[in-house]
Formats: sequence, structure tokens, C-alpha cells
Amino acid sequence: MSRRIAFFDFDGTITTKDTLLEVIKYRHGAVKLYLGFLLTSPLLVAYKLGVISNQLAKENVLRLFFGKMPLQAFQEHCDAFAREKIPALIRQKALTEIQQLKDAGAEIVIVSASAENWIRNWCNELQVKLIATELQIKNNAVTGKISGKNCYGEEKVRRIRAAYDLTQFDEIYCYGDTSGDKPMLSLATIAFYQPFR
Repeated sequence: MSRRIAFFDFDGTITTKDTLLEVIKYRHGAVKLYLGFLLTSPLLVAYKLGVISNQLAKENVLRLFFGKMPLQAFQEHCDAFAREKIPALIRQKALTEIQQLKDAGAEIVIVSASAENWIRNWCNELQVKLIATELQIKNNAVTGKISGKNCYGEEKVRRIRAAYDLTQFDEIYCYGDTSGDKPMLSLATIAFYQPFR
């Protein structure tokens, strides 16, 4: 019997929206979200122009909205967001694909640049594995910095290879929707780009 594994990007592939923006909006409201992005717009422009890294741009956004927030309060917020908002953001076609792969005996792994804090409970409920960005915690509070590297681009490949010996699988399915997923898609025996739109 062939061994199968499937790696899914989360934001934009499984969901209809970027969950980082949605988790910020859930915490602070739309007005503060837009004001915050106005304040950080020079950095976001610099990222788009390739002057600064995806990680640095993301850390500035995280620090602005969640920096110094006690970990317990942050996690409670993330858990509430996962419970109340994520189900409405999920693409039904993606959910159907995941279930069909599970029924066929494939191991399912979500690989996301978003923080594990607001994705983990959804993954646990669906009984799938998770590889995601980890946030730095100091003095029991969120610093706004990322622990290690943002799980994006080549880092997705590095994290997958660290967790799995891909030579042990006959079929490797990969699903993504942006250029940041293309390194992961290159691992696949069967790759899907923007499959659920």
C-alpha cells in the first residue's frame, strides 16, 4: 500500500482571507487595523519593493498590535478567534479535499506562515498536523518578534524536511496559492496551485 502525505498552505489556500489581518481585526476592530497599517505603510512598501524581508515587515505588524500582550490573554484571544471566526473563512472545497485525502489514508499537514496560536485548535479539531510560525515569548508576554524564522518560502521546505523523511512517501501532495508556497510545491509528486478558487 502506498504511503501518502499532503501539505497544505493555510491562508488563501484553505481560507478565503489572510488570518493575520482577521485576527488583528477581531482584537482591535477594523478602524484600528487600518490606522495601524497606515502607520506601518513605509515598512510594507519597503517589503513589497524587496528592501526588507517578509519577516521584518511581519514582526513590525505583530509588535504594533500584540507586542507586550500577556501570553494567556493572547492565547485566549486566538482560541476565541479560531472558534468564532475561522470556520466561516474555510473554503468548502479545501475541506472536502482534506477529508477525501484522509479517507484515502494520507497524512495531512498544514504548513503556515501564520502563528500556530490561532491555527492549532482548528487543526486539532480536524485531526491534522501543523507546522507554523512560532512567536517569541519573553516574561510570559508576546514580544511581537518571531522565534526562529517566519514559516514562509524556503523555510516551509526546511521545516517540512526537518519533520518528515519524504523518501518514505510514495505520493506527496502540495497545495498553495502564492509565490511564497512555490518552494513547498516543488517537493510534490502532485502539486496544486490555487486549486480551490
